[in-house]
Amino acid sequence: MTVQTRRRHELRDFLMSRRARVSPADVGLPDGGGRRRTPGLRREEVAVLAGVGASWYQWLEQGRDITVSPQVLDAVARVLRLENPERRHLYVLAGLNPPLPEAAHDPDYLCDGLRRLIDGWLPSPAHIMDPYWNLVSYNEAAGHVLGLRPEIRQNCLIDFFTDPVYRSRAANWEENAHRVVATYRAACSERPDDEGFQEIVAEVSAESPEFVELWARGDVLPGGLLVKEFQHPLVGTLYLESTQLRVPARPDLTIVLHNPVPNTDTAEKVAWLSSPEGRRGSMYSVAG
Repeated sequence: MTVQTRRRHELRDFLMSRRARVSPADVGLPDGGGRRRTPGLRREEVAVLAGVGASWYQWLEQGRDITVSPQVLDAVARVLRLENPERRHLYVLAGLNPPLPEAAHDPDYLCDGLRRLIDGWLPSPAHIMDPYWNLVSYNEAAGHVLGLRPEIRQNCLIDFFTDPVYRSRAANWEENAHRVVATYRAACSERPDDEGFQEIVAEVSAESPEFVELWARGDVLPGGLLVKEFQHPLVGTLYLESTQLRVPARPDLTIVLHNPVPNTDTAEKVAWLSSPEGRRGSMYSVAG
């Protein structure tokens, strides 16, 4: 069986199972006046409610090789009351690029758990950011090591280019600046019509000619492992691996974890910065 054939079979089974779980009452249809009927909606009912031809929907459910559009699939998904992950699955089975995942929960879902996660990452730095790279939360080590603090802009792209504390500590800033900008462009490309990204780009462009030059290159890179070298005023050189992680249930959030590079003394230095003595010293080193 070819991949395409298997996908068509899965499409047939998926649509039939989703149709069977939706009752006429769920979509405002009469129940048949007491006459016995099969559970769920009929194919003809789905077609009418979705605004497509009955034959076309039958062919879709049979997995035939027909032309489908995102608009029609969205109409079918609405009638079948599909959740966002199911809607994306329908796109894949129909041979289309799925839409971006959306948060299926309220804005507070998982937030407390994610904050506990980054606090549990201590003594290494960690933070959480939204799609525009605005800081949502960060642990104590991110303040001691990276210089994150309330008075900065609280946006990882803007602060990378404009925060003098971060710039003074980031020993390989020039080496990483290109990758940071290219990664942000990749984030923008996921949501091409979202003006929020353009507002961030405009703000950092107004403050940083270096960003303007790098942005004009048009480079695009996915978020991955980035090695950062810092010169900390209290403990000297630190080498940290920065990794971006996505949470499927909260696709609007990204967790950024920093881990000491092996075979360096970074782990010991980072641990000392989180000690009582190190925290006292860090209170006076933020400007360093």
